[in-house]
Amino acid sequence: MINEIMIFLLKTILGLFSLALLLRFYFQLLRVPYYNNIVQFLIAVTDFIVRPARRVIPGWRGLDMSTLVLAWLAECVIVTSVYLYQGFDFGANILTAIGVMGLLGMIEIIKITLYIVLFMIIAQAIISWVNPFSPMAPLLNTFTQPFLSVFRRRIPPIANVDLSPLFVLIIIQLLLMVVAGVHMEVRLMLD
Repeated sequence: MINEIMIFLLKTILGLFSLALLLRFYFQLLRVPYYNNIVQFLIAVTDFIVRPARRVIPGWRGLDMSTLVLAWLAECVIVTSVYLYQGFDFGANILTAIGVMGLLGMIEIIKITLYIVLFMIIAQAIISWVNPFSPMAPLLNTFTQPFLSVFRRRIPPIANVDLSPLFVLIIIQLLLMVVAGVHMEVRLMLD
């Protein structure tokens, strides 16, 4: 019972922090407007650890790699802690376990990224129907544009309905299935 509570709290708190770090990284990568309240919130929440990490983890081609590495480390801590609370013994083959925990952390980052894109596309579609002049619209448009433009160039709107979000959502679902399969394969490396 206590282990389940600890796992829940750890996944919730560190998971939300990892999500904030990932969003900060992707907002910078996709050049989301800096003045947006959500961007300001993410910077305020994560700045206490990102600024010191920048001294150790250099940027790459104008990207703040410290946020991505910190998100990956947070996911590695979550995965490792869950295994520890479930009674997994890392002592037998510690080097293999460390490698597998790193891979599982990377898989979680990919999975969270796919869910972020999925959520942003659904939110953009809903806001475009309900209130296209919402303050969230520029943020969502900037974030989803690179994913949707691939299909918008090839598939014209049908009766003024843009079908590109549907195709992106289908591809994301397929990628999530692939990620789940890879996750199971990596977990089997521990046995």
